[in-house]
Amino acid sequence: MPSPFAMKDDSAFPAPSAVYSWRIYALAFCASMGASMFGYDSAFVGGAITLPSFVSRFGLGTASSDQAAALSANIVSTFQAGCFFGAIVISYLAEKFGLRFPLVACGVVYNVGAIMQVASTRSIGMIYAGRALTGLAVGASTLVVPQYISECSPPAIRGRLIGMFEIVLQFSQIVGFWVNYGVNQNISGTLDAQWRIPFGLQIIPGTFLTILMLLQPESPRWLIKNGKTEKAIKSLCEIRRLPREDDYISWEVDTVKEQLLSESELGTTRPFSAKFKEMVKRSNRSRLALGMGFMMLQNLSGINALNYYSPTIFKSIGFSGTSVGLLATGVFGIVKALATLVFMCFGIDNLGRRKSMLIGSSGALIAMFYLGGYSKVSGSFHHAVVHDGGAYIAIVMIYIFAVFYAMSWNGIPWVFCAEVFPTGIRSACLLFTTCTQWLGQFIIVYSTPYMITSITYGTFLFFGGFLLIGTLVVFFLMPETKGLSLEDMDVLFNIKGLATTQRRKADEIIGSQRAAENAVSLEEKTEHAMNIESI
Repeated sequence: MPSPFAMKDDSAFPAPSAVYSWRIYALAFCASMGASMFGYDSAFVGGAITLPSFVSRFGLGTASSDQAAALSANIVSTFQAGCFFGAIVISYLAEKFGLRFPLVACGVVYNVGAIMQVASTRSIGMIYAGRALTGLAVGASTLVVPQYISECSPPAIRGRLIGMFEIVLQFSQIVGFWVNYGVNQNISGTLDAQWRIPFGLQIIPGTFLTILMLLQPESPRWLIKNGKTEKAIKSLCEIRRLPREDDYISWEVDTVKEQLLSESELGTTRPFSAKFKEMVKRSNRSRLALGMGFMMLQNLSGINALNYYSPTIFKSIGFSGTSVGLLATGVFGIVKALATLVFMCFGIDNLGRRKSMLIGSSGALIAMFYLGGYSKVSGSFHHAVVHDGGAYIAIVMIYIFAVFYAMSWNGIPWVFCAEVFPTGIRSACLLFTTCTQWLGQFIIVYSTPYMITSITYGTFLFFGGFLLIGTLVVFFLMPETKGLSLEDMDVLFNIKGLATTQRRKADEIIGSQRAAENAVSLEEKTEHAMNIESI
């Protein structure tokens, strides 16, 4: 009976079927508990701060609209500030201690922050401090998790496995959205339990990450990089479910060593200043610029405005009331999560990164421009509107945006950044891209309440404009990376020209190299056989 995990492998060195087992998927799922922390937090907080009990407890009900916008922005954006610094701190720890134990520490710190938030009474300062700590842990884990999964994945399913990060994130967002709806419907707004339950449930993903990562092996590439080849082979054998004598294990180890040797000659194993010099070389510079650009454009697409302030967004197109806003938000989470699941399982390694980004960006920008046009014509930001066909189409457009976003900007920027950088400078490059992600989130999350009150319908047009810019960037500058080994990315990004031709030229070069290697191998085997016959 064929394995349900079997995969057609068209990569340069096809992996044995045993590699595509439950084990590699289990590893990716366990590491993705870091994404669960991120997903739940980004979903629950925007609704939780609109709950009657939270509004009453922390004085939002008596604040002016400007004061309420400022308090909401501060509560939500403190998390992003923590994320930014968490990514910086973890880059040093991951270089020194590996990728596994820093993830365990992330779970512990996240839980401490969650407990501080739940323990808060009337002190908004405790909420801020707890949000900063949970942000510190999430920022750190979002840098390490994609790198860890990427370095443990076989090329043919690397996109799918890194995509598990996004799948877990999306389903955790569903939980966050619907928990708010549940407590609003079933717990009195006069009880603190109504807001404490959503805040307290943060402890679950943090605990899972801590426990599950204790059961996982260290990244083989990190072990080889740090001179622990025997441990790396043992780790690879466990992940790949192959004996150490298998040719595929030898190929992986040799390939990583060759790339590390090449990078060492270029100075990438020296201090950060030397790595930075390597990062700004032409082929690496273009990768880094693309990665940072994608992370910023991901936020400028408008998704985090919807994630963090979705009840407010739905109110802006005419659907008011806490329960109505939370219900529409919950459906939004389900649509986005299911679309992400389908795409990451069946689309990303078949349709590819580039084509998915182009299709998804085109659909998402149409939805955003419709929302901007509708809210302008109807005046929904300024007064109640009739729930006519245009209003219901606006709701549908938010869900259409979710579907097209799911197949493009939702997960592909994370996949792209995790797979394109050379091993020797990967963690340093991911530091820049992840910090860009959190800087972008901070800007959008802090600005959105003010944008909604100041430029109203222009908020949607702003996001739609940047989706158009993103589409053009992808078309001209983003080459296809599916199916390439991490080490073959050097070939792809050393080719000059536009993205439309880079992959075709890279395949020709890699094919020629592979043919030459096979010819040499055949010659060696023939010579060996002749020597045996002569004996």
